[in-house]
Amino acid sequence: MNLNIFKKKTSPKDALRTSKREMAVATRGIEREIASLQMEEKKLVAEIKKTAKTGNEAATKILARQLVRLRQQITNLQGSRAQIRGMTTHTQALYANTSISTGMKGATIAMSAMNKVYI
Repeated sequence: MNLNIFKKKTSPKDALRTSKREMAVATRGIEREIASLQMEEKKLVAEIKKTAKTGNEAATKILARQLVRLRQQITNLQGSRAQIRGMTTHTQALYANTSISTGMKGATIAMSAMNKVYI
């Protein structure tokens, strides 16, 4: 447990900014990995076609299994990317709720002060 009593408490705006930055970095990393896997998929498809033309059935089956695994990996990464984007949206919604509640708190204080003046 990290207890740093001298560290300044981060504001919700700063927390949102750092969270968005970290999520964007993670998303870019996943997108880069997906792009490299898709390039590898194209190469693998070409290699499968080449081995199929030569009639090497065993090698073609092995390459086809690799292609299936590669496509599953791409699908999993796309799911992870979607989850990260969902988390980013959720974080932004939470920040919006905190800013609304802060605004309402200020309005409540102002209204109570006005009521004291008129009563």
